[in-house]
Amino acid sequence: MPESQNYRNHTRWFPLVHFAIFPLLAVNLVWATVCVVLEFEWFRVQYLVLSIAVVLLSFAARLQALRAQDRLIRLEERLRYKAVLTPELAAKASEFRVGQIVALRFASDAELSGLVDDIAAGKLVSQKEIKMAIKNWRADHFRV
Repeated sequence: MPESQNYRNHTRWFPLVHFAIFPLLAVNLVWATVCVVLEFEWFRVQYLVLSIAVVLLSFAARLQALRAQDRLIRLEERLRYKAVLTPELAAKASEFRVGQIVALRFASDAELSGLVDDIAAGKLVSQKEIKMAIKNWRADHFRV
């Protein structure tokens, strides 16, 4: 069973991406740059351009996956709002920015209405503020 989640340990690392693919791509990019600087030849420039393209492709793939997860979280939370909150609060919460909705996913059902009120009143704005205000953390072990 995973350890209980809280603000300090909720960050999720994907070892293959964060500790293998990204570092290898970074080393490859640095190596390609050094090769071009040390000995300028067109095939080395071509390799450098390809290395840059692969790094950009890797970041784009990662960002698209995170964007898809955010869309699913937004849908899940809007369904949760309808089940847990009053219709007025659910309508307010559905209008929050994506980052605020993503942060609220960690809040327990019992404290959700209070946090929604605070966000609507402008007391909590950033994801960090929202997450730090959560007392009873609802773990999310599936995000990558």
